[in-house]
Amino acid sequence: MMSKTAYVQAIVDLFTAHANPEKAEPMKKYMRNLFPYLGIKTPERRALFKQFIAENGLPSMSELEDVVLVLWDLPEREYQYLAIGLIDKLQKKLPPNSAQLFEQLITTKSWWDTVDSLAGTITGKHFQTYPDIQTQFLPKWRQSNDFWLRRTTILFQLSYKDNTNVDLLFDIIRENSGSKEFFINKAIGWALREYSKTDKTAVINFVNQTDLAPLSHREALKWLKNKGLLDA
Repeated sequence: MMSKTAYVQAIVDLFTAHANPEKAEPMKKYMRNLFPYLGIKTPERRALFKQFIAENGLPSMSELEDVVLVLWDLPEREYQYLAIGLIDKLQKKLPPNSAQLFEQLITTKSWWDTVDSLAGTITGKHFQTYPDIQTQFLPKWRQSNDFWLRRTTILFQLSYKDNTNVDLLFDIIRENSGSKEFFINKAIGWALREYSKTDKTAVINFVNQTDLAPLSHREALKWLKNKGLLDA
């Protein structure tokens, strides 16, 4: 079996061979020059990832965290996307304490592109699988000075639909409703908009009764407005 060092090197070799500097620069600019890029766009990156897994398999569970952290430390942003892809592939096998790894990733090289994948997909599924872990981590994240962790607490139920803990969602939104942070207010609107597809009345009532930032208010009702489901 390939060592974790060789595994990561094989990833780097494959992706470096497909780097495109001409595409890398605009990709970097789109992300406000926060991270360098190889210049591999999402469709090609996914195809290369699929090819790599077909040829090399997935890392063992005992080595997954080490592989993920090495990829996270690499400069180019595509490697962070690959790390999340590996976690997603092995999601059903993740041990409960993987939430500690999620926390580390959410708070390192943080930006919406990685945080939202970790929040709405990875963490959301993990908390459904391990409710006790949600109980353990959520209070700390809710009170964190790191707004990316707080964004995660707002977004982790995005795909829950009828299984959404509505009281919890609304409580967390109230805790953050006075924030001036764009990424918090945007998340509030996104979470409410998504839940409005499940319970229109609950969201409308909450929005009417809660002092939300204009951005949150607008985003929360956008889907209902576009569908003509808001009363005049």
